Amino acid sequence: MDTNVLYSGLYSAQGASYQILRAISRGRVRIVLSTTLFFEYEDILKRHQSELRLSDREVDAVLNGLCAISEHQKIWFLWRPCLSDPKDDHVLELALAAGVGRIVTHDVKDFGAAKQLNIKIITPKQLLEAIP
Repeated sequence: MDTNVLYSGLYSAQGASYQILRAISRGRVRIVLSTTLFFEYEDILKRHQSELRLSDREVDAVLNGLCAISEHQKIWFLWRPCLSDPKDDHVLELALAAGVGRIVTHDVKDFGAAKQLNIKIITPKQLLEAIP
């Protein structure tokens, strides 16, 4: 799950990103985290916590919750540079290391090269449609 999905889901309870977070908390969607992605989540949430209307304690609770229910994956190889936005390369590397078939993001165009590596790039809405 790209950081923009986490941010959007916490920003508004109206959209597909929020529904993805609910599905993750209920065990209907599996999330995989690397150390790099976790620290990116933390950086974005702490930097924008006033916009998200979250206290330090609430941000920590979100992050602790994600850690508790996620699969943790070490990355032993780098595919960089691969994507148009170098900040997204670690998300692609995580997906490859974990053997997941898809990445959920709002920035589908930024992950164009992932198709060549058999990783589907989907929006939160598309993921919701795929959940049984």
